[in-house]
Amino acid sequence: MDAIDQPLLDVRDLSVAFHHGGGTSVAVDRISFDIKRGECVALVGESGSGKSVSALSVLKLLPYPAASHPSGHIRFNGRELLGLSEREIRSIRGNDISIIFQEPMTSLNPLHTIEAQIGEILLLHGGVRGAAARKRTLELLTQVGIPEPETRLPSYPHQLSGGQRQRVMIAMALANEPDLLIADEPTTALDVTVQAQILALLAEIRARLGMSLLFITHDLGIVRRIADRVCVMNGGKIVEQGPVEQVFESPQHPYTRELLAAEPKPDPAPPRPDAPVVIATDNLKVWFPIRRGLLRKTIGHIKAVDGVTLKVRQGETLGVVGESGSGKTTLGLALLRLISSDGPIVFLGKDIQGLRFKEMRPFRRDMQIVFQDPFGALSPRMSVGDIVAEGLSVHQGSLSETEREARVVKALTDVGLDPATRFRYPHEFSGGQRQRISIARAVVLEPNFVVLDEPTSALDMLFQAQMVDLLRELQRKRDLTYMFISHDLRVVASLASHLIVMRQGKVVEEGPASELFRNPQSDYTRALFAAAFRLETAPGEAGAE
Repeated sequence: MDAIDQPLLDVRDLSVAFHHGGGTSVAVDRISFDIKRGECVALVGESGSGKSVSALSVLKLLPYPAASHPSGHIRFNGRELLGLSEREIRSIRGNDISIIFQEPMTSLNPLHTIEAQIGEILLLHGGVRGAAARKRTLELLTQVGIPEPETRLPSYPHQLSGGQRQRVMIAMALANEPDLLIADEPTTALDVTVQAQILALLAEIRARLGMSLLFITHDLGIVRRIADRVCVMNGGKIVEQGPVEQVFESPQHPYTRELLAAEPKPDPAPPRPDAPVVIATDNLKVWFPIRRGLLRKTIGHIKAVDGVTLKVRQGETLGVVGESGSGKTTLGLALLRLISSDGPIVFLGKDIQGLRFKEMRPFRRDMQIVFQDPFGALSPRMSVGDIVAEGLSVHQGSLSETEREARVVKALTDVGLDPATRFRYPHEFSGGQRQRISIARAVVLEPNFVVLDEPTSALDMLFQAQMVDLLRELQRKRDLTYMFISHDLRVVASLASHLIVMRQGKVVEEGPASELFRNPQSDYTRALFAAAFRLETAPGEAGAE
């Protein structure tokens, strides 16, 4: 084979096995695929199908020796990677092959600023430092859509929204302009407008650099938009692969057809104008001070939530949509009294705004949250069973051990997890499985009000539909009230009875969800909806020609 025809990445007959407790489980079973120069290949499949494990194998990032490769080869530019030493593979990581991880909060160093973390990559792989590194960092942050990047250089990861953290990860991966970029769910935490920007950016970089892309995702709309070829994985095997248009228009494997048919069914809880109000606020504000100088004088404020008024009635779902950084998550945290805010918060008829920690505790059982980043929200030192049972121990201490165990088993079963896995730890689960553990931890207490912060963002299409059905069933069975924060408008449309659209901390439009989706009034809402539906229905676009 001529060098010009040789694939940039050639994976042949690759298997991945994990050894634990005297046993062995096969996560990837003899898969083969290749990526040509300048080509984008997508790996799709349900959570736990082996997509991420396959990608991590390319850079030897699996936990060796617990992980092994019983069979196969991975060749990059004709060079076998599996046989390289740690020192040799380090010269390839970051330079020739870069990776964007699925969970930015656990991938970024919480003790270093954004400038320091991007600067470290520029220094280690390119010897760039000082003013040149700062200039390049600003260029990268601008490219990935970080507003006012100069103000973000001294920020730490916890001071950024989920979408902003993901954009920083993308900037770090692109810093040295690699030949191959592995993107593991890179747009999971991003709203639809920024998704469109990031996909356009990746397409532009592919065209400019001739960069190849291995794109791992559960979002089939994105696959149609960006990929040239697609590999469908199920149970550790590639069950179908081929050009995107061919696979999407004429799928051959039953699993591929099932995946393409998966879609959350629009069946939101009906509005209940006569139902009691579960939670309400008037002119709620969350302002973070900007301090400068030796005396840390306050010179201004970041208005994360700026004068929001809302009420949610029993059994309804309030959908909250908007760009990353618009204040959606901050609003949810403020309503739950997890961060400080100004303005009344009336929960179940009582103003809880001024209550102290001990006074708030009786309300905690009735208000729960499912966080956006499941890995960061789950203790790595606790088993799944202990994580789900922890709230029962705190709020329902009178339960016997047998009763508590039964509640844990039921909660795990309800969210589609095998109860036998409750003795395992979070790192042994995929991203989507960890999100289901987070949902089980919230619903096990049978709360009254649940804030769902991007609860389906880490789930593939099949489990998204199942999770929406589950949330809807739990809502009807227990008369639950939801605040559903999401950038996935398909999922919002399937659950929300009322909708508010946020931008820069303010509500730009609100009303019955069905009416807003049918006839948005503000320019911003129309642009948001247009971006979402364009992503979902766009035909296959390679973007590299």
